[in-house]
Amino acid sequence: MSDAEHRKQTPDGAAELLVRCLENEGVEVVFGVPGEENIRFTNALARSERIRYVLTRHEQAASFMAEMHGRLTGSAGVMSATLGPGAINLMLGVADAMTNSTPVVAITAQVGKERNYKESHQFVDLVSMFAPVTKWSAEVPATRAIPEMVRRAFKTAESERPGAVYIAVPEDVDEATDGSDLSPLRRNVVQPEAPSPKQIKRAAELLREARRPVILAGHGAARGGAEESLAAFATALDVSTATTFHGKGVLPDDHPCATGTFGFMRRDYTNFGFEEADVVIAVGYELQEFDPSRINPDGDKKIVHIHRVPAEVDDSYSVDVGIIGDISASLDALATELDGLRWTIDDEDTTATRTLLSKELEQGAADERYPLAPQRVIADTRAALGRDDIVLVDTGALKMWMARLYPTYAPNTCLISNGLSTMGFSLPGALAVQLARPQTKVLAAVGDGSFLMHSQEIETAVRENIPLTVLIWEDNGYGLIKWKMDLEVGEHSNTDFGNPDIVQYARSFGAKGYHIESAGDLLPTLREALADPGVSIINCPVDYAENMNLIEHLGHLDSAL
Repeated sequence: MSDAEHRKQTPDGAAELLVRCLENEGVEVVFGVPGEENIRFTNALARSERIRYVLTRHEQAASFMAEMHGRLTGSAGVMSATLGPGAINLMLGVADAMTNSTPVVAITAQVGKERNYKESHQFVDLVSMFAPVTKWSAEVPATRAIPEMVRRAFKTAESERPGAVYIAVPEDVDEATDGSDLSPLRRNVVQPEAPSPKQIKRAAELLREARRPVILAGHGAARGGAEESLAAFATALDVSTATTFHGKGVLPDDHPCATGTFGFMRRDYTNFGFEEADVVIAVGYELQEFDPSRINPDGDKKIVHIHRVPAEVDDSYSVDVGIIGDISASLDALATELDGLRWTIDDEDTTATRTLLSKELEQGAADERYPLAPQRVIADTRAALGRDDIVLVDTGALKMWMARLYPTYAPNTCLISNGLSTMGFSLPGALAVQLARPQTKVLAAVGDGSFLMHSQEIETAVRENIPLTVLIWEDNGYGLIKWKMDLEVGEHSNTDFGNPDIVQYARSFGAKGYHIESAGDLLPTLREALADPGVSIINCPVDYAENMNLIEHLGHLDSAL
């Protein structure tokens, strides 16, 4: 009997209705691990002709996959797990998505209503547990609620500002057979509002009085697809523009107004423009990306907030003018209102900043030391990837290096977790990114500390035939914590560990394994691995002595450049 024939003979129950509602939302993939209490939902997904179920080796990995799918596509990524421990394992990725303003919907099983009021095997109050890390957390009370709750879940997750939603499906609802007469609800996409003409005029009046404005472009600008309007705005007014870690690429790093990525430390090159600025034009910036005291320590700079959502309250981010609405439309309207106005005071400093960053990368590309200098790893990574290819950068010392030095030319091509700054997301996340962008080369850049947190998903990639290339920055320790301890207390402790033979470890999963043995090995190995349709794991020893060298170098810089 074919799947289609079997489906015709099987009456729609709650599980089938839930799958039809997911299909209606345009869901193409669900990441997860099944359990006893949601077997009917799992089977219904298997019969779907529109949704691919990717079985992962850990629920936390499934949550990172859903998050990266949501971040790249703008549509809610979907994760699934059983009740109790399975659901709790999803929580880290759910919280990461929430703090990274990424749309996800988590669906898990729950005990039936006949035992959810008392102490019971595997029962915990999941709705209450997920509530602090979601926009909405709820339990399905009956089959008839499924269409409305699924529609609300996706609308809530995907509405600006995006975030996470959690739905618990009790076992007795999963088993229910009364779903045949119910239908998914029509999707209604909320369009962003046009900016207020009054606020545009107020912002223009403030900017006409500005001596030295700067632009800070954040995650909201990347999510809103505002890259063309931002480039036009910065060019027309000739304003120096920095991005946050999440905003990397929303203004190409080779644009004349680009000054790099803000957020590494207090005295990096990009900070200097902010130290001299009297007005900050914040485009899609969100406070969780980094503390606003970093750009306005004395609270004396005027702030123009351009976003689809109002700003959070902070004494270092006191908004003088807020323009709420579609970011592209807001930038276009403000540029028109300021027609003819240009600031050229920053031209020399902008060029100097970009030159300093380029010089670091050029010197790194020629550095032949082994283990490799971080700058050499970044230069070779950039050379191996095209402008629109994607690198996921895990949390650790490599994140600091990649964020500040890796040239990025399009939004969402350098993916970093900087809301919760979670370790271990990049390897599983790369699988989801590859599924969403099958024609794009995807690289997971991960420290050896993060690698083993989800290295079991190598098996998932092999089994599911998903191309995967992982570049491990190996230093046999938690490098970022070492860096911080050495900087602040003068020594480090409890940060060193050992690693397995990565090449043999990769091969044990059926993947290819590489170990870099000289600086000249990395680039050709990266190119070979990225061209391979299979799974490749590259182990690259890195010399993090450069961490303290960089701190010393930046500490001696003069703010005048």
